[in-house]
Amino acid sequence: MDSYTQLDAWAVGLDLVGEVYELTKDFPREEMYGLTSQMRRASTSILLNIAEGFGRYTYADKANKYTIARGECNEVEACLFIAIKLRYCTHARVKQSFELVIREKKLLSGLMTASKARA
Repeated sequence: MDSYTQLDAWAVGLDLVGEVYELTKDFPREEMYGLTSQMRRASTSILLNIAEGFGRYTYADKANKYTIARGECNEVEACLFIAIKLRYCTHARVKQSFELVIREKKLLSGLMTASKARA
């Protein structure tokens, strides 16, 4: 594999970023520097950690970055639950986002496991 952009985790993460940005466009303006910003930064951080992990020299370093990316998935997921609780969106509206988060966590777990096995 020549680039992180060839990873399934990258493609799913990119879809998740798109969903998060689209969803948060409808959040109240007063959330611009709160929940909106946090969700956007966390979803973007997933991709940034995948890219950084791919470029790391040792497999232990790679696994660490993929682990951080997986943690960011949990953060996005938690933000989705908060957005529902605050009635910024419905569970039905974020169903696709939840599905992407679950898929992304599985893909990142696979990358973590593969990297740790080679460390």
